[in-house]
Amino acid sequence: MAFFFFFFLFLLTLSSSSSLNDINSLTYIVHVDHEAKPSIFPTHRHWYTSSLTSTPSSIIHTYDTVFHGFSARLTAQEATHLLNHPHVISVIPEQVRHLHTTRSPEFLGLRSTDKAGLLEESDFGSDLVIGVIDTGVWPERPSFDDRGLGPVPTKWKGQCVPSQDFPATACNRKLIGARFFCGGYEATNGKMNETTEFRSPRDSDGHGTHTASISAGRYVFPASILGYARGVASGMAPKARLAAYKVCWNSGCYDSDILAAFDTAVADGVDVISLSVGGVVVPYYLDAIAIGAFGAIDRGIFVSASAGNGGPGALTVTNVAPWMTTVGAGTIDRDFPANVKLGNGKTIPGVSVYGGPDLEPGQMYPLVYGGSLLGGDGYSSSLCIEGSLDPSLVKGKIVLCDRGINSRATKGEIVRKNGGLGMIIANGVFDGEGLVADCHVLPATSVGASGGDEIRRYISESSRSSKQPTATIVFKGTRLGIRPAPVVASFSARGPNPESPEILKPDVIAPGLNILAAWPDRIGPSGVPSDNRRTEFNILSGTSMACPHVSGLAALLKAAHPDWSPAAIRSALMTTAYTVDNQDEPMVDESTRNTSSVMDYGSGHVHPTKAMDPGLVYDITSYDYINFLCNSNYTGANIVTITRRKADCDGARRAGHVGNLNYPSFSVVFQQYGESKMSTHFIRTVTNVGDSDAVYEVKIRPPRGMNVTVEPEKLSFRRVGQKLSFVVRVKTMEVKLSPGATSVETGYIVWSDGKRNVTSPLVVTLQQPL
Repeated sequence: MAFFFFFFLFLLTLSSSSSLNDINSLTYIVHVDHEAKPSIFPTHRHWYTSSLTSTPSSIIHTYDTVFHGFSARLTAQEATHLLNHPHVISVIPEQVRHLHTTRSPEFLGLRSTDKAGLLEESDFGSDLVIGVIDTGVWPERPSFDDRGLGPVPTKWKGQCVPSQDFPATACNRKLIGARFFCGGYEATNGKMNETTEFRSPRDSDGHGTHTASISAGRYVFPASILGYARGVASGMAPKARLAAYKVCWNSGCYDSDILAAFDTAVADGVDVISLSVGGVVVPYYLDAIAIGAFGAIDRGIFVSASAGNGGPGALTVTNVAPWMTTVGAGTIDRDFPANVKLGNGKTIPGVSVYGGPDLEPGQMYPLVYGGSLLGGDGYSSSLCIEGSLDPSLVKGKIVLCDRGINSRATKGEIVRKNGGLGMIIANGVFDGEGLVADCHVLPATSVGASGGDEIRRYISESSRSSKQPTATIVFKGTRLGIRPAPVVASFSARGPNPESPEILKPDVIAPGLNILAAWPDRIGPSGVPSDNRRTEFNILSGTSMACPHVSGLAALLKAAHPDWSPAAIRSALMTTAYTVDNQDEPMVDESTRNTSSVMDYGSGHVHPTKAMDPGLVYDITSYDYINFLCNSNYTGANIVTITRRKADCDGARRAGHVGNLNYPSFSVVFQQYGESKMSTHFIRTVTNVGDSDAVYEVKIRPPRGMNVTVEPEKLSFRRVGQKLSFVVRVKTMEVKLSPGATSVETGYIVWSDGKRNVTSPLVVTLQQPL
């Protein structure tokens, strides 16, 4: 009881001082010992709010399910003071996250006409609930129609939060829940401008509507965007129920709101959480997404998160906690060619989903490069940034703009505003040859880095010979059967895992380039404010689009196998993934067209049909993750912050090392400190989910130059559900590396019963210390 009065007096002091120091305040998430609540308060919420009676608005959110505590605006001094109190476990500074912004079901092998398969076995995901934490939803779209669906599942405890523009009737038997969380956003930015965004679950951006329909949209025909990608649109789990949790606003997605959404979604009763949002990688005990996700998987809820769009550079992957399934992006076998024809007769390949009116067929137009125009600073005009272009030099011409800084669609709006007739966007060296099709407001296309160089050379050579460079853009519509596919998307974030290099991330890739899905009314498909076009569907790209593919697939797998844990579902997706394209060649990297690697795609591209029957799974419990955190040298307080449990780290460290988490992939990092020989071992346990009386034999493809053994070499199962363990030993020799350099070699371990191959990548990294 003494702590209550101490804590109460401190919070009263905090609330009064906060009003004086509001300018210097930041949002912090405060983890409080759940057991310390005085009995005079019926709930923890009463405890926190009653303690701040002088300024109740000081508390932004309280958390009761995946986390215990509250969020509030504090000065750095107040946060430090609060951390010193005995029943405050941690004080976490808020991070601002950002969005990681159809034919894909057919490409994945999911066909509604199949009499057997994942869709049929799972009843299309019926009665499973997918919670989408994003920008909200536009409920009137046909992708969210509830025709033919049964009653709302009886387990569901969520609700449709009504508001002026979002009546309770906006929800139905398909969209069964819709909430919004803006406390963290408004605590930092002040009251929202309700003329530009909705104080409700309604989507004013488009991203959330798009991702929700990818995961669980109904079958809609005809579906297209401005004549492109005509056909049937559907999500991965067409009968699954949806719940929208809006946390992203005009200036970003705030940790305090994201954690509140996790807290509420778990209490509501979702089965899957889909999160296409990310930020800077920090230790898990400072990561609100990792903390919320742990609370979800601890309740048996699968969490899928986007890997980020920081590719093709290494160490760019985000959302890397091992209890989340981290999803990168690949292409599908559909494209939207829009080629540049130059005055010298050369054709440069490009892509676009511009819907017209087209340029005059056969006519060539004057061509200029923004970076070589007089009157600008060169750099800004090369990027076609607002205010950088001279209308007298742009009017009536096609303008070449470099990719970067502002959005691709915004560049087109700036060119159009300055009188340009068309636009070509050229990738930089970092983007390579990876192309994204955009719905531009004027005739425009995107070309790769080599194509951009070719166009600049042509402009330069023409100028030197006093000839007017010319060009046109030829739009070729939708092309199917593209080879090779899949290809790792250029933007897809890559490993290694910056926080836990022993855990290979991303886990898998899924379709994420040029994906058709539902789109709100009142928002033009280009996303620029002046775009008055309206369409029911739009094409977007990003790991944001890949993530809900896996969320929907997880719902199908959970419906087909109700007893599978989140780790078992991820294991099935990982061990059945493939690494070859539709030409039976190793997948390539879109940015370079070279062969891609496990750092790009993890275990590979998801294969839903095989995932339904993986044979064996690598299961993981919450206590296994706690042992992993112990072996990662997290403190007891760090671990409690993440897991809400105290840990016996002495026992965990005696039992193994960080690489012994029962993960479906293997990764080890050797630091070369002058030892000529290095070795390690992995202990794994697999659960039989295939046939009884099954015998699996191991096939080893060791990393180049390394010795790998597996004991035993044969696993004999007598029944379904039986668990058997094996040990993998890896030995390697020191290699010559310059200081700070690394060498990465990859192999595979495959368990096979003759009809199923349970495949795990084995990655060995050698590092030379500085």
